Amino acid sequence: MAETISTMQPPADFDQLRSAILERKGDLPKRLAQIAAYALDNPDEIAFGTAASIAAAAGVQPSTLVRFAQHFEMDGFSSLQALFRARLRERTSSYEERLRYLEQGGELAESTAILNGFIGAGHRSLDALGAAVDPEAFERAVRLLAGASTIYLIAKRRSYPISSYMAYAFGKLKVPYQLVGTSAGIDDDLLAMATGKDAAFAVSFSPYASESAVQARAMAARGVPVISLTDSAFSPLAECSTEWFEVVEADHAGFRSLSASMAFAMALTVSIAEQRRRL
Repeated sequence: MAETISTMQPPADFDQLRSAILERKGDLPKRLAQIAAYALDNPDEIAFGTAASIAAAAGVQPSTLVRFAQHFEMDGFSSLQALFRARLRERTSSYEERLRYLEQGGELAESTAILNGFIGAGHRSLDALGAAVDPEAFERAVRLLAGASTIYLIAKRRSYPISSYMAYAFGKLKVPYQLVGTSAGIDDDLLAMATGKDAAFAVSFSPYASESAVQARAMAARGVPVISLTDSAFSPLAECSTEWFEVVEADHAGFRSLSASMAFAMALTVSIAEQRRRL
């Protein structure tokens, strides 16, 4: 019998590898899935680490890294690491360009370059948003949240501005909500009041806030439906959510804005208010 020859090509860069990982997420063996999750959450560690240190951090054997690379049509660990190092070189070049701007045009050119860089990243994030969100899933999320007695907003660290904005907008739109994350430290007490008639909206991006994941899982375990916004199928929020949405922000010089995430949150907030008006 003729030998089957794979027609798949190895990924040309980090973005292609990331897409391939997400496409095959459901079919990956347990150990390869561990490496996939670790690699997407800690790309710099893959670029700088040794096979032994990366394997230890991911909780696998070093040989599993080779199997992971071969699963995605690469020769071995060195080929895998090369993709992550190339990603870093692309980021580093932006710093070198900024230094050239300083030498050639002074502080104004440097500041203008940074501004233009963030504008460009914002455009890329927003351009990708439409393709990333399933319209039917978005409608289901709106209906679920609009029908809730109270919407609990869960977010920490970089994600907190999103929930803070939604709380402000819900207040203006007269949508009952509870912002989780108080200076009084009574988050658990607030969440304990939620029932199956309520719903939660959770936000977390890599590196994920462990407290947000714990709170979202606790809500789901008690029968409170959770809608989440995150940046990976490997996010801890994805596994406990009724509906979850993946939004990946483009970055400039390693800094990620919230352009697409805020646009999503604004659309969701207004859609919920409009849906409640019709009920």
